Parts: sequence; structure tokens; C-alpha cells
Amino acid sequence: MGYRGLRECVNDLERTGQLIRIEQEIDANLEAAEIQRRVYQAGGPALYFAKVRDCRFPMVSNLFGTLERTRYIFRDALAAVNHLVELKVDPSQFWKHPFRYRDVPFSLLHMLPRSRSRGPVMEHQIQIQDLPQLKSWPDDGGPFITLPQVYTESPKRGGLMNSNLGMYRIQLGGNEYQPNKQIGMHYQIHRSIGVHHAEAIEKGEPLKVNIFVGGAPAMTLSAVMPLPEGLSELTFAGALSKRAIRMVRNKQGLPIYADADFCITGWIDPEQLLPEGPFGDHLGYYSLAHPFPVMNVEAVYHRKDAIWPFTVVGRPPQEDTAFGAIIHEITGPAIPSVIPGVHQVHAVDAAGVHPLLLAVGSERYTPYDQERKPQEILTNANAILGQGQLSLAKYLMIVAREDNPELDAEDIEAFLSQLLERIDWNRDLHFQTCTTMDTLDYSGTGFNSGSKLVMAAAGPVKRNLQTTIPENGVLPSGFSDPRLCRPGILAVKAPAFQEHNTDLRRFCSELSLTDSFNQFPLIVLVDDSQFTAASLNNFLWTVFTRSNPASDIDGIEAFTKDKHWGCRGALVIDARIKPHHAPPLIEDPEITRRVDQLGAPGGPLHGII
Repeated sequence: MGYRGLRECVNDLERTGQLIRIEQEIDANLEAAEIQRRVYQAGGPALYFAKVRDCRFPMVSNLFGTLERTRYIFRDALAAVNHLVELKVDPSQFWKHPFRYRDVPFSLLHMLPRSRSRGPVMEHQIQIQDLPQLKSWPDDGGPFITLPQVYTESPKRGGLMNSNLGMYRIQLGGNEYQPNKQIGMHYQIHRSIGVHHAEAIEKGEPLKVNIFVGGAPAMTLSAVMPLPEGLSELTFAGALSKRAIRMVRNKQGLPIYADADFCITGWIDPEQLLPEGPFGDHLGYYSLAHPFPVMNVEAVYHRKDAIWPFTVVGRPPQEDTAFGAIIHEITGPAIPSVIPGVHQVHAVDAAGVHPLLLAVGSERYTPYDQERKPQEILTNANAILGQGQLSLAKYLMIVAREDNPELDAEDIEAFLSQLLERIDWNRDLHFQTCTTMDTLDYSGTGFNSGSKLVMAAAGPVKRNLQTTIPENGVLPSGFSDPRLCRPGILAVKAPAFQEHNTDLRRFCSELSLTDSFNQFPLIVLVDDSQFTAASLNNFLWTVFTRSNPASDIDGIEAFTKDKHWGCRGALVIDARIKPHHAPPLIEDPEITRRVDQLGAPGGPLHGII
């Protein structure tokens, strides 16, 4: 059976050598977070911090630090959950292969939450100030909960089956919050809690909220699962833990997760907003302070043996990369049934997830044509951009499976090559302007606003991709240091961006179709071409987190015809840092020195970092 609570999981990982204890006192202010980042990057074990400065509770991190450990944590249930997904795709398979799906009826039983009159989480009561005050990056606005399970119910319908469990940012202090009485509630666009909040505002009443921390790892993963709107995450958590989720009846408010380590209860005022942030986020930059809802705290509970789980977000990859990987393993097979004609989608973690989405679609509209071109995959693209959180994609690159049936969208280099070999910049660029984009992406025109671009490629190979830099190439003045990023992709160092900068247009206008640099179908203008070209991850992060398609794309011999934009030569993306971008995340040197000592001979992390 799966773990009922967090301590069962911690003990099991320690017994199997997948977790180490750090008995030395660690500060939750920056130090614990840097330890987590360093150990994750080293592929290290889960970490149990036995002594936390100025706090009575131990902390644990890196539980999901590797995909292998994540699979181990859910080993008892993954097969059954995968079978549920398979039957969603094709229910008839149950009758064709009943023995294979013999575990499904038991999973269905575990999916129904169970009501209780009491639970371990309500054994003790404390205040917000008694919780670990975890701060991850030097300029964070205060301490945050980084693995919260935020529980709400529909104010119109109510009940466990009309609930939402999401992972939204919780700021415990700082800014203008009243200590121990108010905490920040940051949720991004296209999150289900927004539906509940809208209903509460419509009714003119507060939105009741419970925040759970800890408990079964299945609850943590369920809080980040992209489930269809209206499907309770509690049901998925039950299937994933092979135990029905136990919820404590609460006459004063919402039900409380009985096996959580901590629970904060309260409500959101329908009319009050306060600044929340800054916070170092998963695009690798700070998300800045903005007005967000405020949660008024009623009570803070914890179980007697409570452990505080945490993670750290920052420039990917980080621990949340394993979340994305296991979610893809579970939900990937269902994509064709959810979006007909789409075979695979891959949100690129190294680019910050939402900035870049790769997809493989179908191209069957006119199979009798001698030359294939994007048609059905454009329909596929529109369907993807209308589907849940996939709608937040900023760049969507889609290719036709018929051109390469073996292509895997997770093979990013092969995908880019297939697209660049076949794409026609005259025809195959499709912009959406003045639209919404990811809350955390500051490359756009304002908060939650920017543009999107679909790049669609289908048909025969149009070009061979250049793999060497031309010796006779001459760049426009001020541009230098051309570097090969990948076949067909060139990075060029550009002057620092300035307001009303015309360098992008000047670069494109001073190159011609006959120029040797036009052999590259994609050129990116960057602040540091050596860094950009040093690795695929550097290229993905730099280009797709620092550009807004509508304002930062131009091309050699660009044109507009019937409101369609294209270019006859190379496409050029301006991926320089702009004045309106959020600052990148940088560690505190003093904290780095302290963590270095933990990895020195005799230190608890020697041999790991």
C-alpha cells in the first residue's frame, strides 16, 4: 500500500538509502534552499534537516529530486493509474484484456474520499510565526510555502467532489501582511481556484480556504496535476496512494485533510488585495510584487510528529522537473483522446515550461496532394492553445508525424532540426497578439499579457541545416561573436538593448538573401552568444524566456501581406534582456560559502556536493 503520511515516506527512503539526515543546525533563511539546489544538481538523495534554526519542526526536501525516486515513491500505484489512463483512451480494452486491468476496480474504490470526525493533523495548534520561515532567494519578499496544497470548494455547489486542490504560492510574512493574521495567496491565470474565487465574489462572500502541507506524497503530486476542470484532485490522490483520502468534517469551515502534517484554515476577502512577492520563480527570474488576494488566517494546526516538506524553484532544471516528468508519463498517453489528431506534446522544462511547447500532430487533410503543407496541424495547434494550461504556451512549434513517424518531441534537438528543415518563413508563422500569457513571464507587454507564435512545419525537406560559421560573413556594425547553437541556429552578440532600440530592424535590413549568414534559418540576437551556444539548455532558456514574439521577431526581407507577416530570409529573434524584464536569480555569496563548508571533508554533504 502507498504511504498514508509523510513520515512513512521519509522513514522508507532513509531505510533504503535514498535519504540522508543533516543533524547540523541549518537556517531556513536562504541556507536550506541553497543546499537543496546544490544537492539536486548533483543528483543527490532526499534531505532531512533535523535541526532548523529558530524553529521546532524538522524539514525535508528533494523527495522528488530524481525521476527514479519519484517512481519509487509511487511504485505501488503507478501501474494501476496508468491502466486508468489507458481505459480513458479506449474503454473497450477492459473487456479485451480483463486480467491486465484487474487492478482498476480497486483503484476506483480508493478514489472516493472518506469522511472522519477527527484526524492527526488537528492534535496541536500554533501560529504562522512558528512554522519554518523558508526563504529561497535573496530578494524574495518574505518566507514562502513552496509545496502547499490549497483546498477550496465551489461556493455554489460545495462538497468534496466539487473541490479543487492546487499548488499556489503562499507568502507567510513580509510586505504589508499583518503578522500571524494574514498571508499572501498568489495564483496564476487559468487556475481552478480562480473559478471558485469568481463564484465567491459573485455571491459577495469570502472564499473559504484550507492549506495543507505534507501528508501523503500523492496529495502533493495531485495538487500539480493538470486534471480537467470539475474533477476533484482528491480522487486522483486516492488512486495514486492506493488509500482513500481521509477528510475531517469541520463545522466551522472546509473539510481538513486528516493525514496532513500541517493545515492553515482561513478565508479570502472578496475585496482585499495586497502586494505579494517578489519571489524567485521557475523561469529563472524573480516574479515581482503585484496585488494579489489575501488569506485571513483563522487557525494553524499540526500533527505531533510533523515534518515540513519544501522545494526550491529557480532556473530549470530543479526538483519540480521530476513533477513534470512523472505527469507526462501518466497523462501523455491520454493526449490523443483529449485533443484528436495530436500525438504528443512536450512542455520544455529548460525553457521554463510555458514559454515553449513542442507538439507532433497529424497532416491528413489532403493526402492526395503531391506536396504536403501545414493544414491539419494548424487545427491541432488551435486545439492545443484552447486546452487548459497548454493555452499558456508562448511559442508553439508543431510538426507532422507523417514526415517522420519515429520523431519524439522529447528529443528536442531532433525536433528543432525537423522543423527548421521544413518550415517556410513566408507561410508558416502564425501570431496571436494582445493576448494572455503566463503570469510569471515578464517578456510580454504587461502583467499577464503578451503574444503567442505558432510555428508549423510539414512537407519535404526545404534546406540542409548549416553546421559551420561562414568565414567570409560580415555582420552589421555593433554585432559580433557569431556562435553555432545547433544545426541551422546562429547566436550573435548584439549591443545592449535600449528603449526605442532599432537594432533588431537594422540587423535584418543590413543583411540580404545572398549574405552567407542567411544560410542559417534561425538567428538569435543575445547579450552573450558564448553562453547561449554553450549548451542546449542555455539556448532554450535564453531565447524563449527573453523574447515576446510580436515585438521581438523580425527577419531578412520581412513583409506583411493581407495581415500575414513572414520573411523570405532568416528569422531573427531578439533575445536580449530588456528593461521591463524581471531580474535573474543570483545566489548570496556568503550563503554559498557556508554551503561549501557542508560539502568539505567532514561535512554532512561531503561526497554529494
